Amino acid sequence: MVLITDPEDERIADYRALTDVELRTRWEPPNGLFIAEGELVLRRALRAGYLPRSVLVDAKRVGQLPGPIGAPVYAAGQDVLERTTGFHVHRGVLASFHRRPLPPAADVLAAATRVAVLEDVNNHTNLGAIFRGAAALGMDAVLLSPSCADPLYRRSVRVSMGEVFAVPYARLDPWPAALAEVKAAGYRLLALTPAPDALPIQRLDRAARDRPALLLGAEGSGLTTAVLRAADHRVVIPMRAGVDSLNVAAAAAVAFWELTREA
Repeated sequence: MVLITDPEDERIADYRALTDVELRTRWEPPNGLFIAEGELVLRRALRAGYLPRSVLVDAKRVGQLPGPIGAPVYAAGQDVLERTTGFHVHRGVLASFHRRPLPPAADVLAAATRVAVLEDVNNHTNLGAIFRGAAALGMDAVLLSPSCADPLYRRSVRVSMGEVFAVPYARLDPWPAALAEVKAAGYRLLALTPAPDALPIQRLDRAARDRPALLLGAEGSGLTTAVLRAADHRVVIPMRAGVDSLNVAAAAAVAFWELTREA
């Protein structure tokens, strides 16, 4: 363990300005790293086989770390942590990890039977919650349009409770033409939409449920017209009491449960 007293120390450069979303999204993927926050997420990243670059920990919580880490461990007081990261590190543990190359979409599709396909989901909180729901409710993988947010961004990782490490994912590109690749792999494209002509999802027949690829759009705008046209079925979660829709992460969880309840 190395004690850090200067927030400008280059050894902890990976942790600077963690609250600056634009800076971090420009910095982390090109430099092949991501940040995990909290002891639980750290443990899950290690369990998933990600290689740590370093750990930055509140000096009072060094004893909470699993060991051995296999990377430098830097300890600092809360004042240094806050001045470095830009926020109060109340979980006490941050870790920088090496990213892994994303697998081809074809490999992910071949190893799965139920997938979620996300279009333009660029809210990190929603993305993390969708991954957590996918892991908890039996979806095998997640496919992302090129415009989706980074699943390994710190907030996504934290909201997912580290489940982004457990659910295989890949990018589908070009979009939406690559949806043809999903169909060719034997999946039925199910577009989740509040459209009045959509089929209540609980009424899907066995053939449509066999290899589902559930299409989910961004908060507010939903799926684009091109994606809706590409779908084999339009499905809806019936609403009551005049409510028109659910948050995309909540809707995803309900639909995941429905599609996997007989598995």
